[in-house]
Amino acid sequence: MKYILPFLLFFVSLLGTAQDPLRFKEQVDAIEKKYDALWDPSKETIVFTGSSSIRMWKDVQERFPNHQIINSGFGGSQASDLLYFLENLVLRYGPKKVFIYEGDNDISAKKRPNEIIDTTQEIIALVRAQNPSTQIVLISAKPSIARWKLKGKYKRLNRKFKRLSKKDSLLDYADVWTPMLDGRKLKRDIFIEDGLHMNTKGYDIWFKVMQAFVEN
Repeated sequence: MKYILPFLLFFVSLLGTAQDPLRFKEQVDAIEKKYDALWDPSKETIVFTGSSSIRMWKDVQERFPNHQIINSGFGGSQASDLLYFLENLVLRYGPKKVFIYEGDNDISAKKRPNEIIDTTQEIIALVRAQNPSTQIVLISAKPSIARWKLKGKYKRLNRKFKRLSKKDSLLDYADVWTPMLDGRKLKRDIFIEDGLHMNTKGYDIWFKVMQAFVEN
């Protein structure tokens, strides 16, 4: 009995700190409602999804006018949240290509890179189960002023993303980390006031990186 109580307390503490994906339900519902009005299922679709760096890319459709783009980014999300809402945010659109940006908030929340990779592989498996020919692009974690102290962990995660991408001809790795640096220093004029999210200059960099993946 003396061993059961500590175990129960540990289990309860895990429940107390566990992430509740349902806190994103309103955001997800709003995204679905928006694209119920905009999405044309007769056209090929490209989905950009993930956390706030995707959500705040307001002109991604305008930057790729020859393609139908779904931006289903939801701010504050982690890879486990995307996994939970994958049907709502990705699969329902039967996309030809999926661009995924997760890992940024995961590292900040002290998740280990291997845990993030495991969840990412679950996401990939579900997309593949729907359509084995869907191209998936893993966007590297980006550097930022606000989280620069975590750069070592982000770089380790990005190396794992890159290695993962080499295992599948339809899985690509988009490196946004390198072009957001000036040598070893971070470009500071590409962020808004919070030091985490990007301004237009930052998204200009992202556009140049994504362009080849979108157009190929």
